[in-house]
Amino acid sequence: MAAVQQQQAMQKNTLYVGGLADEVNESILHAAFIPFGDIKDVKTPLDQANQKHRSFGFVTFLEREDASAAMDNMDGAELYGRVLTVNYALPEKIKGGEQGWAAHPLWADADTWFERQQQEKEMIKIQAENKAAMETAEELHRKKLAEDRQGETEMEEDTDVKDDPIARAEADALNHDKA
Repeated sequence: MAAVQQQQAMQKNTLYVGGLADEVNESILHAAFIPFGDIKDVKTPLDQANQKHRSFGFVTFLEREDASAAMDNMDGAELYGRVLTVNYALPEKIKGGEQGWAAHPLWADADTWFERQQQEKEMIKIQAENKAAMETAEELHRKKLAEDRQGETEMEEDTDVKDDPIARAEADALNHDKA
């Protein structure tokens, strides 16, 4: 817990400096921010592909007030022809959780990975079963509607024949011809 509080306190002292020109290195960044107070650390993360900084850096002051003064004065300032963006740095997010991947053996995630894979397969199976059940229910519903319509049509025909003497005579003649 104390480490988290220390990290949060440290973040108030650390500034993100964006918009750095290619010519700017850690020494130049240090020189630009030293007028505001004692600096503990300056970092410019490198792009692994070309080994140049990624146009931003971090400046950590010993005192919060110095960091605040530097941010107030340097945000929007120009350095080597580029306008700087200066804000409090966000806390570092360590990949792999609070302790990071390096703190865990490679196979530590294997069980949870396997469980997630099984859950995904089960979910796909359930979704397929639900889809099949819905299609079956829709098909049964369509058949029932068709049967109901067929029954209504037959009843109408029977009613028409019984009520209409000419239709009854025609139906009798058709039935007599078939027999």
